[in-house]
Amino acid sequence: MIEIVWERIIENEGQTFKQIKGEEFTYAVKGNVIQLNRTNRSVSKSTFIEAFKYVPLSNTVSLQHLQAPSYLFAILMDSRIRKNDW
Repeated sequence: MIEIVWERIIENEGQTFKQIKGEEFTYAVKGNVIQLNRTNRSVSKSTFIEAFKYVPLSNTVSLQHLQAPSYLFAILMDSRIRKNDW
């Protein structure tokens, strides 16, 4: 399933996503890493694999031990990424 999710992440590169508090951001995919436009951070595919273990998510609490939890939440819980899968 994570491969399907990663493909959706790639397909939505450059689209606007919203964090829980409403801040908007975009990302660019560079191999197995996404680069976030609002911060000098990048998030690896392996981080998404780890975060995926916790979906569905209602907030970022279970992701706090990972890099960029609010961005992970925003991407993984967006309807373009999750479709009706979870």
